[in-house]
Amino acid sequence: MVLIAASIFSKSGKALVSRQFVEMTRARLEGLLDAFHKLVGTGKDSSNRQHTFVETDSVRYVFHPLDNIYMVLITTKASNILEDLETLRLFTRVIPEYCRSNEEKEILAKAYELIFAFDEVVSLGYRESVNLAQIRTFTDMDSHEERVFLQIKSAQEKAAKEQMEARAKEFKRAQKEALSKGLTKGGSGISSLSSATSISSSSVPLTASNGASTTPAPSASHARPSGGGKALKLGAKAGKDDDSFVRQLRAEGQAVTSMSAGGAAGGAGVRAAAEQAAAALRSEPVRVRTEEKMVAEVSRDGGVKSAELFGSVSISVAAAEYNTVALQMKNNVDAADGINVMINVHPNIDKTGWAASSILRLKSANKPFPVNSDVGVLKWKATIQDQEALPITLNVWPQEAPDGCDVNIEYTLNRTDMTLHDVVITVPLPTATVPVVSECEGSYEYQKSRNQLIWTIPVIDASNESGTLEFVTPNGAVDHFFPVQLRFSAQQTLVDIGVEEAQKMDGSEVIAHSAITNFIVDKYDIV
Repeated sequence: MVLIAASIFSKSGKALVSRQFVEMTRARLEGLLDAFHKLVGTGKDSSNRQHTFVETDSVRYVFHPLDNIYMVLITTKASNILEDLETLRLFTRVIPEYCRSNEEKEILAKAYELIFAFDEVVSLGYRESVNLAQIRTFTDMDSHEERVFLQIKSAQEKAAKEQMEARAKEFKRAQKEALSKGLTKGGSGISSLSSATSISSSSVPLTASNGASTTPAPSASHARPSGGGKALKLGAKAGKDDDSFVRQLRAEGQAVTSMSAGGAAGGAGVRAAAEQAAAALRSEPVRVRTEEKMVAEVSRDGGVKSAELFGSVSISVAAAEYNTVALQMKNNVDAADGINVMINVHPNIDKTGWAASSILRLKSANKPFPVNSDVGVLKWKATIQDQEALPITLNVWPQEAPDGCDVNIEYTLNRTDMTLHDVVITVPLPTATVPVVSECEGSYEYQKSRNQLIWTIPVIDASNESGTLEFVTPNGAVDHFFPVQLRFSAQQTLVDIGVEEAQKMDGSEVIAHSAITNFIVDKYDIV
């Protein structure tokens, strides 16, 4: 038996899927496919046909109708018709295994799966000794090692979840104890705990003390008489509160493997600080926004290929009486090592005042700032030449081994005066490879659909200025793990430019102002 091709046709004669098994020109194969519809015919002739094969001078078409489609095998005339029919029956059983219906749209959607299954049935024109269960196993690429790994991973996730829920209950119990102590001391106790809440929420670091971690309770308790108090009701069911608290921790991006009560309080503190900063930015009459974006490409062997910073300062005034405000800026550009900075001011800004004393003042009061509109007054572009001038560097070290590849990645915080938030490191992986992580600072996630490993560290500062991720893959070469992408944000700029105070145009009076600073990474790749 020599099987030339296996094809699926619609009743209208359109070839939906076709797999060729022997060497043949495209024109010859298309001619064979086009001839089938003419040989089978349409209408009553095709519906009353008693035979399931037709022949030409060179080939034989063995087919089987399935609702709106035909399953067709194109064979040589010398092939055994009984074996052809047996093979055809196996092909017809493959189609419903992968397609929910015999409609044309479903066949086209599952075309690749069907072609892979056809390849398991026939090899080089000859049928393989396989059954339907083996075909499904081969196409699914079932792996015992993968099942073991997934079971271990599931057990680790379950243990981490149980540990997280236990710590959440412990944290909840500490909150209730703190609340009960505050109530026994009367109003003074509540006010003192409320003040402690405001202090702890404004502090950004995650290394909060146990006392600070219990401070959010009084603020929720104090808001209860207004009608919205679902948190920390005395005598409420603990299970429901615990579940909501666990969901809140997940929503805030806390790592399961390294979460503690202090870390949860620190995450809440970061969010509260951001909310307070945004509220302050809206409330003050003069609002200043400083933004800096970085685009960098670093060689895997060390050294900066290209790295640029793009910064800007914009101002917005809340009322017309402040539309001629002047800003006294902090300008320590010359102190930046390894960074060349070029600064430009707005054409309406007095360049002499900027050059002399770093003051952003209008040239003329007749051209004031518009009210409630962000206006850019200063921008800069900087080029980073030294790798040590980057806020953080990565050392990616893949090492090929006989049984796979060992990968070590280490981050180092160069600017210990900066605090990096939401650090995400994306490592590409070889196709169909499951990494086995042995060491991780923070948390990680393996995305099978994208063949990549996501390494996440919520905060990097002077307390954890270096960390390591180590994992092993069963296959792969060095180039498979590049480029590595690094993304993060911060509330300090790399170029030391910021607002010190706002004042009237003549400098006679200081005006209340609010300032917000954002540092964003558009691109940071290790190639």
